[in-house]
Amino acid sequence: MPVKKARQVTLSHVQSLDDVYDQFAAQLALPDYFGRNLDALYDVLSAEVQGPLKIVWQDAGAAASAMGKKHYAAVLEVFNDVGEERDDLEVVIA
Repeated sequence: MPVKKARQVTLSHVQSLDDVYDQFAAQLALPDYFGRNLDALYDVLSAEVQGPLKIVWQDAGAAASAMGKKHYAAVLEVFNDVGEERDDLEVVIA
């Protein structure tokens, strides 16, 4: 049986939570009703996006500084929580 290639989201040049939401919405063609908050991000990543899914966050250190450590940590927490729900998620922090 062939292995299904992972869908990939690449986060880059992130300066704010809005940048995170914008990049996910654009790269995954999220529906208009996507709520643009951390709960909504969790919901779509855990239940609505087909896997396997790979999230690559480029320049994560710069993003943490720009968006603030609190918001950065909150996004990482969403990724961790989604990872507990599904076994086909890979997160790469670069």
